[in-house]
Amino acid sequence: MDFEDFIISPRNFRTENWQIGNKITKELKEDSIVLLFVSDYRGAEGEAEMQDFTPIRKEFYQLSQFDFDIPIVDLGDLVSGKTVEDSHYILQEVLSSCQQKRAIPIIVGGSNDFAFSLFSGLNFHQQNINYTQISNIISLKQGERINEQTFLGKIFGSKDFSIKNYHHLGYQKHLNEADSIKLIKEVEFDIVRLAEMMNSTEKTEPFFRKADLVTVNCDAVESFSDAFSVNPQVNGLNRREICAYMKEIGLSENLKSVGIFNYNIYSENQLNHQLLAQMIWYLIEGINIQRSHPKERQYELFYVLINDRQYGFKRDVFSSLWYFGDDDNIENCIPCSRKDFDDAKRGWLSPRFTKD
Repeated sequence: MDFEDFIISPRNFRTENWQIGNKITKELKEDSIVLLFVSDYRGAEGEAEMQDFTPIRKEFYQLSQFDFDIPIVDLGDLVSGKTVEDSHYILQEVLSSCQQKRAIPIIVGGSNDFAFSLFSGLNFHQQNINYTQISNIISLKQGERINEQTFLGKIFGSKDFSIKNYHHLGYQKHLNEADSIKLIKEVEFDIVRLAEMMNSTEKTEPFFRKADLVTVNCDAVESFSDAFSVNPQVNGLNRREICAYMKEIGLSENLKSVGIFNYNIYSENQLNHQLLAQMIWYLIEGINIQRSHPKERQYELFYVLINDRQYGFKRDVFSSLWYFGDDDNIENCIPCSRKDFDDAKRGWLSPRFTKD
């Protein structure tokens, strides 16, 4: 596919041999990591004019390439369509080309509704998608136009989409309508409050482990003197926490696509650009680590007795990650944490393990 009509190629930067910019190419490659920057913020009541991502690229390109083996591609900046729907269509075409080459696209910038494009583009190639979103807002509003308030409802309501699991992490109770939270719980999707994500990734790591698609709403990251996101919040994941979670995203065994949306591209604060660049770097580190893991795994099996009923837990010998279930096929077991196993030994079993 020829991208020249709607993608502006990035400028060249002078970098040292040890820096990641020295590794980056501009041509789409098989089994690569692909960066694409988006300027369309109309879904968050913003503008669609081309924005300058140079400050972010400078910060990112200067970071270490460490021992990364996977090719990294910077396709450039997506030209916004005449309408929001046009931008979504163009992005889906690019995503489809990435999927055909088994590349993992990382979409940076644009409003949070572009998660719809990532889901749609992935759904074209596979069914039963595991989708995890980090966002402080849960909105299931209905409407003809797609925006950050309606995109999730469109994903859940579409007869053409196939979603297996949805995990919503980092919502803040005081910012949300009670009805949306209630509805998510009624359909037995997992939601986790911000307070449960702070200080440690252990509890929520299982929600990333099998994710096909992960999107991050920068509104879920706390802002300080200068807004980090287009809808800045005083409370949110701090800088170290969001980087730790980006690494967990990269460690997903099934990762196909990632979006980082609602970043405040209008910011002139270098620290904001540094943080976004480092978020991307930790994501790439996680992907490289996951690719280095052995394909064949061995598991230890443990049984726990609760109310005269026996439940199985498995531990991956290589990674020490835990699963609920005793099925011979690990794909039929549910990712969990060591704490879930310890709780079961004390007689308490998480409701998400027993739902139909």
